[in-house]
Amino acid sequence: MTRVLNISAYLFTSLTDLETLREALLSRAVGADLRGTVILAEEGINLFVAGESAAVRGFLAALRSDPRLSALTAKESWSDDQPFGKMIVKVKREIIRMDQPTIRPEVGRAPAVSPERLKRWLDQGTDDEGREVVMLDTRNAFEVDYGRFDGALDWRIDRFTQFPDAARAAREDLAGKTVVSYCTGGIRCEKAAIHLREQGVDAFQLDGGILGYFERVGGTHWSGECFVFDEREALSADLSPRARSSS
Repeated sequence: MTRVLNISAYLFTSLTDLETLREALLSRAVGADLRGTVILAEEGINLFVAGESAAVRGFLAALRSDPRLSALTAKESWSDDQPFGKMIVKVKREIIRMDQPTIRPEVGRAPAVSPERLKRWLDQGTDDEGREVVMLDTRNAFEVDYGRFDGALDWRIDRFTQFPDAARAAREDLAGKTVVSYCTGGIRCEKAAIHLREQGVDAFQLDGGILGYFERVGGTHWSGECFVFDEREALSADLSPRARSSS
């Protein structure tokens, strides 16, 4: 059986010719028999695509041939079946909606912490300066319920647009601590870390998100699974899909 390669990738970068780019990407993806979702906005690209491995990697290489997308990196996982029903390429106002127009990661990122460094912090119980480390889950509540970092802070939000208000309410509680925002693939926690720093919080983003952490250091300090927005539903720390019931 030929296994299906799944990739998730995003990049905050300034894009202009969105409709032309949408048509070109849709044509290329459909021609390569790929399925999934690509979201384009003036602030960048966000994608989840699956198919035969050479076709997926060829699609990614074609994206990187555009100088604006040359820094695009992807996280890989495998499945026995195609987890998407069709190929969709959309143009939206934001690649991840936050409704905070002053938050512009394409202009400048918040500091990132690598999975390896984060694991060391969690192993020792503090960051390298001896400060308390707070893991902050930026995902929606139902996603958190599938799994989270041990002891992570969860504000029970139902959508990411609620994050700014929750952050403002918790600002004083986070003072003097090293806060690491995390999410599935890195896109939400990137915007979240910028907003937190604007609120005076010493915040970092987890580079590559949960999936990047799984890929590079495994499931240490993690409990449960990671929800994903496709038919696999959730991934284990070894990036294998949730087992389906035969009933």
